Amino acid sequence: MSITVKALQKTGPDEPFRVGMIERRAPRADDVVIDIRAAGICHSDIHTIRNEWGQAHFPLTVGHEIAGVVEAVGDAVTDWKVGDRVGVGCLVDSCGECEECAAGQEQNCLRGNVGTYNSTDVDGTITQGGYAQKVVVSERFVCRIPDSLDFDVAAPLLCAGITTYQPLARWGAGEKNNGAAKQVAVVGLGGLGHMGVQIAAAMGAEVTVLSRTLRKESEALALGAKRMLATGEEDFFVSHNGEFDLILNTISADIPVDRYLHLLKPRGVMAVVGLPPAKQQLSFGSVIGGAKVLAGSNIGGIAETQEMLDFCAEHGIAAKIETIPVTEADAAYDRVVAGDVRFRAVIDTASFDDVEAV
Repeated sequence: MSITVKALQKTGPDEPFRVGMIERRAPRADDVVIDIRAAGICHSDIHTIRNEWGQAHFPLTVGHEIAGVVEAVGDAVTDWKVGDRVGVGCLVDSCGECEECAAGQEQNCLRGNVGTYNSTDVDGTITQGGYAQKVVVSERFVCRIPDSLDFDVAAPLLCAGITTYQPLARWGAGEKNNGAAKQVAVVGLGGLGHMGVQIAAAMGAEVTVLSRTLRKESEALALGAKRMLATGEEDFFVSHNGEFDLILNTISADIPVDRYLHLLKPRGVMAVVGLPPAKQQLSFGSVIGGAKVLAGSNIGGIAETQEMLDFCAEHGIAAKIETIPVTEADAAYDRVVAGDVRFRAVIDTASFDDVEAV
């Protein structure tokens, strides 16, 4: 039988959050039921809720940074047991058969993956995310959270962590990846950027944070950056031409892409993980000159997400967070957009007990 739980919902892009009741599907033989202990707020949640990436399916519960404890398992589940500490990220299903799925890149499933929320599930229903008390997920899309990571600081790793880990690992950040990218620049020091700095530094890279001002300089250095540079300074792009092997762009805002590409050394890579709503301008000459690479990256596969969690636990890396009750979600959204959160807001799902559902 289906499971009914409290969840934060939006009924439209301009409506406030409300605590309502949603139904989770009756667990199947290969399903895991997770008691959610913490749910991170991702900028993707905000883009989706505000219809900035297209029309959302309302009423909608978002959230794809989920950490909790296994409450029940289906008869066919072999990898998980009741009491396990687990997490769920941006995906809850894929075909499992195409060459991308076979390669552990479920995010690129050639038949279309199923997102944790606002996506059409295999039964035709719209998936509902992790701002809730419980979630039911196929065992294939569950990751183990190491004991050294608390739920609240682990939750953002399920999106922000893998989103930054994957391109850094792919494009060779630091000595541990054969030294292909010793000089790494991270553009932006927000929810994604603060994870990118920590991970790149742990990989052995020398990390520079690029931001419009030096307002967050002390925080950047505390996270492991060697320096912070202000892109708003006069002649910045001329003064720092050709300095970096790899630029990780984490911001969801318009930037002068051509000018940033000139900051790369020949054969350097600019990996983009921030997705601004507007189209960006690019001259092909900026990549042809110096044989540079402009690449995109979208989260990572499930095995790589587990690899990231284990890497973070090994190196003492965790999200820097502010914990909020469910009643403060609307205010947290505004603060995220304003860049006023240090550095990730995480919902304490125990606070659902203090609110009546409508």
